[in-house]
Amino acid sequence: MENTNQQTKKIDTEFYIQIGIVAVLALIIVFSAGKIYGNSGADINDAGITGASVLTSEIIPTGVPAVYGSVLGVSYDDVSASNSQKADATISLLGQLDNEIELSGADLERYIYVLYKLENGISCEYCCGARAIIFEDGSPACGCAHSYAMRGLTKYLIKNYKSEYTDEELLAETGKWKVLFFPGIHETKAQVLEANGIDSTDYINLASNKYRGIEQGTSSSGGMVGGC
Repeated sequence: MENTNQQTKKIDTEFYIQIGIVAVLALIIVFSAGKIYGNSGADINDAGITGASVLTSEIIPTGVPAVYGSVLGVSYDDVSASNSQKADATISLLGQLDNEIELSGADLERYIYVLYKLENGISCEYCCGARAIIFEDGSPACGCAHSYAMRGLTKYLIKNYKSEYTDEELLAETGKWKVLFFPGIHETKAQVLEANGIDSTDYINLASNKYRGIEQGTSSSGGMVGGC
């Protein structure tokens, strides 16, 4: 009888061990499936476009701008939602250049070409509905702080670094700052551009009026950096 009880206890123990193993395996399978299916949607935004995290890291400029950054004492990193005081100070610094610098002759013509004519110019459309940040004669078309900053930077580069930048590079450089001013909507726009086979790392494609409004109808996260 004693041997029979021992055998019964042994069988019961083995049974519970097997049940425990099965339970652990089931938990592992459920956990793994959750990670797989959870990650499969992690890179899809509300518009159903994939690759958002990769695009974000590619379009947001970082570090000190070449040529002029150290001279002006500015960095792309200065404009961030995480430090609104620093962002406002940097935007104000660039904006002061718009008030301080007067262009004429060939410099003014180039200024108008870059900001108004080249690829239909560049606007501050997420802050106001102006056709571009300047009128056809070069006068300001938008009074927001972001527009002052973009105009000021372009004036400064044309006046001080004529040969260092082509017209396209001037527009692209201004576009980099526009992306910093409106990061969330440009992340969405970048995804829409890529979905249409357009290079979103080209700041003319991304920030000028060349593809203005292509992202309309899609949702985006995050607002503007700095006051309008």
